[in-house]
Amino acid sequence: MKVVFLDLKTLGYPMNVSGLYQFGEVILYDHAADADAGEAIGDADIVITNQNNLNEDNLKKAEQLKLICEAGTGYNNIDIAYCKSRGIAVTNVPGYAANSVAQHTFAMLFYLISHSSYYDQFTKFGSYSGSLQTQHQGREFFELEGKTWGIIGMGEIGKKVAQYARGFGCNIVYYSTSGKNLQSDFQRVSLEDMLRLSDILSVHAPLNDQTRNLIGMKELQQMKSTAYLLNLGRGGIIREADLSDALSSGIIAGAGLDVFEQEPIDPESPLLKIPDKDRLYMTPHIAYASVEARERLMKTICDNIEGFFKQENRNRIV
Repeated sequence: MKVVFLDLKTLGYPMNVSGLYQFGEVILYDHAADADAGEAIGDADIVITNQNNLNEDNLKKAEQLKLICEAGTGYNNIDIAYCKSRGIAVTNVPGYAANSVAQHTFAMLFYLISHSSYYDQFTKFGSYSGSLQTQHQGREFFELEGKTWGIIGMGEIGKKVAQYARGFGCNIVYYSTSGKNLQSDFQRVSLEDMLRLSDILSVHAPLNDQTRNLIGMKELQQMKSTAYLLNLGRGGIIREADLSDALSSGIIAGAGLDVFEQEPIDPESPLLKIPDKDRLYMTPHIAYASVEARERLMKTICDNIEGFFKQENRNRIV
């Protein structure tokens, strides 16, 4: 049995992959290019990937391939229809990063609404020590108690964010992109009502036909001018050019992004040219990457492989 991990380095920190060796020979690539993936997996029985685009072009010669393990939750990088036609099973790892992403969601929000960068720099770089006042209130901030928090994507991560937000006294509303998600614990609303009501709006949805470009200028203009928008789902859900314009013109108060239309972010992205940098907080797709989440990820990948050979449908997509 041969196991090929195509892009181990995309998971960031050193990963403990020792559990994979129980299944046979293991080949690890830091980050194989999509164009080279066909050669890399030519005689593989199992392929693991986080970001590689796997489709007919690079899968057609992998005659022994039985299983593709997506090393994450979203699997829009895998041609599911082609895999189904070939009888190649595909699994993913849902929910492994719920705690980590929810925690990062709040880290982003608090950084923005508390104006942490402004106050930190004011104190560190001498402005406070040279002040005549014992207090400095250069930026206003608000409490979460009583605010409305809207969530797009009420999966495992969305539910965890909702639980945390409720603990801070927020009113929770959510929008189901599929129209099928019913959560009795929280109020489901239309997208238009969510945009209108939300003081904080966070995105935790996958990228698919229902979510691609879901939020553009039309939707941003329906939000409160005091609202904050957070995207910890997928970059293509929000039109970045429109968000840049909305932040530059004060249509919304601020935004936090951990995911982008292009990753790494395009050096010419309008997001990097917003005049008031304090309105936008960005991190390089790290919300999932707590120590504990990465341990759960690798354990679940091994469980998925074991389950496949035991003919158990553990996190199986096709």
